[in-house]
Amino acid sequence: MAYELQELAADCREALRRDPGAEGREAVRMLVERACADADFVRTHLGPENEDPRRILYEDPDLGFCIIAHAYRSMTDSQPHDHGPSWAIYGQAVGETEMVDWREVSPGRVEEAKRYRLRPGDAWTYQEGDIHSPLRAGETRLLRVEGVNMDKVTERRWFDPVD
Repeated sequence: MAYELQELAADCREALRRDPGAEGREAVRMLVERACADADFVRTHLGPENEDPRRILYEDPDLGFCIIAHAYRSMTDSQPHDHGPSWAIYGQAVGETEMVDWREVSPGRVEEAKRYRLRPGDAWTYQEGDIHSPLRAGETRLLRVEGVNMDKVTERRWFDPVD
């Protein structure tokens, strides 16, 4: 039986009500992996007809977390950044994303700390203040859960890598 969006939202809400910290976020990460590994869920919410780089599928009225579908048709990358006061969980549904974790070495300047790939079915949690950057070489589709709707956040930071 397919994992439905309403079921994912309810499961995330339950996990975050039990524990809004690390344990609850880990439970949500595992739920995102489940959704990204479900072919029906991916086809319904991240299929080829979805061309939106950012589509909010669900925003919780009480806890504020959002479930978002991301569809990228070609290469995309991002400058190193954090999510300000929010955490985020990136789940890979289609394609691969090369992720880089960064360490701040001086104000606004970062050096690479770790590089890894997210493949279909993988999900990774970024806590508040974690600096990271994605690189997508081709078509990719992601499911992301944000602790708060990042469209409403102005405190996030962007960084420049040191040479």
